[in-house]
Order: sequence, then structure tokens, then C-alpha cells
Amino acid sequence: MSSSNVRAPSPIDRAFLTDQPETGTLYLVRHGQQQWPDPLTSVAGDWVDPPLSETGRAQADCVGRWLADRPVAAVYSSQLLRANDTGKAIARHHQLEVQVIEELEEIRLFEDLPQDERPIDILGEMALDGIRERFVQTQKWDVYPHTERSLDFRRRVGWAIESALVTHPGETIVIACHGGVINAYLSEILGLDVDMFFRPYHASSHRILFGQGRRVIDTLNDEAYLAAEGLLTH
Repeated sequence: MSSSNVRAPSPIDRAFLTDQPETGTLYLVRHGQQQWPDPLTSVAGDWVDPPLSETGRAQADCVGRWLADRPVAAVYSSQLLRANDTGKAIARHHQLEVQVIEELEEIRLFEDLPQDERPIDILGEMALDGIRERFVQTQKWDVYPHTERSLDFRRRVGWAIESALVTHPGETIVIACHGGVINAYLSEILGLDVDMFFRPYHASSHRILFGQGRRVIDTLNDEAYLAAEGLLTH
């Protein structure tokens, strides 16, 4: 084909990185379902790092198989068990080791409270109910007292993800992380003020194209592979 018959990329091609050279692909994957602590007896620290449940392990295996035929160059995760084990289920299909970036961990709720006590015993039931209702109304983490500030959360998440992207220009990488982390990063791309604008399914995938200084959301909350195996959970 002569060069005169090759269509030059349009502005919309360039804006959305459609078939653009040296464009990389990032898959943000939420971890599989965790083992939920008992809400009546658990203390604050019990909610920080619960392991995957049996369903969560099956979900991690499922997303690992779904990504098996992608040309994945690297897999990253937070240090928390539920994300790291999900990352391992993906990485083994590509003969890779999971690279840990601690700044990818979930929002640090109640981090300034004693981790061996229940928040309800410190704050009181009425206050805790009011805090939860404010989150429903605002979808912002800053309504929670004694918690990492939303701006600080977004900054560390942005740094962590961008540090991975600049290491792999034009390549495909996977980051296994958390629902709050995914929302924080995508909210920045979209210019949203809320901290949680959607609810990612466990082991769902979210594809972002990166290159030419741009970040483009290509797909959001991909979960068909989970639904096909009866593994879809929030």
C-alpha cells in the first residue's frame, strides 16, 4: 500500500490513543473477595489485611486465566494479602513475580485509632452511624475521622501507579489493588471530586491506555468472565 493511501491519525484517534504507536495498556484489577471479619467482635486492625476467602481465591484464579493470553510484562500489587495473592494468581500465567508497591494499599480508615479496639467503642454508635450516613451522601473519605485524608490518598495512589507506568512504556502491565485505589486513580483522570464514583466487583478489570502523556479509560468494571463462572460478587 502506498503511503498516500495510509490515513493519518485524526484528532480523536490521538486524543483517545486509538492505534497510536508506543501506547501501553494498564489493567487495574480489584482483589478477589476477602474473608470478612465479624463486625460485632472485630477490632479496627482486623479490617486492614484479611486474606482471600474461598470464593476470592476462585475469583483470582478466574481473572488470572482471563489475562493469560495478554502480553503482560509486569504484575504489581499492594503488600496486603488479598491484593498480593490476586496478583500472584495472574503473574503465574506469565512466569512473573509480583512486584510490591506499598503505596497501592487501600484507604487507611481509622488509622489513628488504637488498632486493638473497636471504632464503635471509641466513637460511639450514634457518631459512627452519622459518619457512615455522610459517606453515603458525599462518597468522600474525609467524612471519616482519624483517617488518611483523601488528598494524601490520591497523591500516593497516583505516584504509585505512575511509577509503574513510566517503567513500562508501550507495554501491558497489571496492577492488583483495591476498590478505593481504583476509584482514586480514575477519579483523578476524570477530574471528579468524589472519592468513590462506582463500585468495582471483586476481581473485576479496568483497562487504561497510556502514552504521549495521556491516560485514557478504555473499559470499566469488566466482569463477564466472572459472571460466566458464577463468581460475581461485590
